[in-house]
Amino acid sequence: MKAMRFAEYGGPEVLTPAEVAEPHPGPGQIRIAVRAAGVNPHDWRLREGQFRRIRPIPLPAGIGQDASGVVDEVGEGVTDIDVGDLVFGRGTNTYAEFAVLSSWARKPDGLSFAEAAGYPSVVETALRVIRLVGVQPGQTLLVSGAAGGVGSAVLQIARERGIAVIGTASAANQDYVRGLGAVPTTYDVGWVERVHQLGRIDAALDLNGAGVLRGLLDLTGDPDKVITIADLEAPMLGIRFAGVGGNMPEALTEAVDLIARGKLHIPVDKSYPLTEAASAHADSQAGHTRGRRVLLV
Repeated sequence: MKAMRFAEYGGPEVLTPAEVAEPHPGPGQIRIAVRAAGVNPHDWRLREGQFRRIRPIPLPAGIGQDASGVVDEVGEGVTDIDVGDLVFGRGTNTYAEFAVLSSWARKPDGLSFAEAAGYPSVVETALRVIRLVGVQPGQTLLVSGAAGGVGSAVLQIARERGIAVIGTASAANQDYVRGLGAVPTTYDVGWVERVHQLGRIDAALDLNGAGVLRGLLDLTGDPDKVITIADLEAPMLGIRFAGVGGNMPEALTEAVDLIARGKLHIPVDKSYPLTEAASAHADSQAGHTRGRRVLLV
């Protein structure tokens, strides 16, 4: 099958197409013919080698976690899904024509494959960081990087739970953030004072690693009330780093419910052919995303 691989750590250009052996599901897994794969910041951080000291991987390696597609093989012990079903979920090496998923849910009706591929990791991350930061209904949450995939999910889930949100984003994304129910402001010079003038901040999330942790700490006054998913320097300030992890099956179930009730929609900002994964990574790293970027297979 065709898959995107990288043989060395580096910039987007190290991602190249290759012919590799097809994967097959083990017990409790399924294989899908991939129709779309989500592009996550975790993917390009892995490609750059940001995690190599704590989680080294053998090279060359595949890449990608999120995908949607058609089930074509079912592993031992799987009873809730059949060959031919349409699903979305998380697995390994999803930038490929076929991928094995370890967590999945049926694709909601009316959701395209491209849209579905953008949900798994971002919804799991959004649910997890809201829980970890301990923000409650009636309180105010500050979200730095509010217009991206995780930010889009956080804003909508928080609104559903009765949590007020202030979201920082680029000037071009102010109306987008406002449309998701948050009070928007830009993240350029003076952002801390602007946020301070908007009111008390009970908790804060850093979703894009733009060097904002000291400002978030000043606004909350408590490192336990700040979570980052993007800044590896967080422990130096006593702030928790929340990477990839958590209960994916539970998150997918909640995502399906929210989508069905019209409470969650994450738009696809841009889609790319599979072989243009390098361009997708370059654009993702440049920021200013509104929603998700996906690869089409």
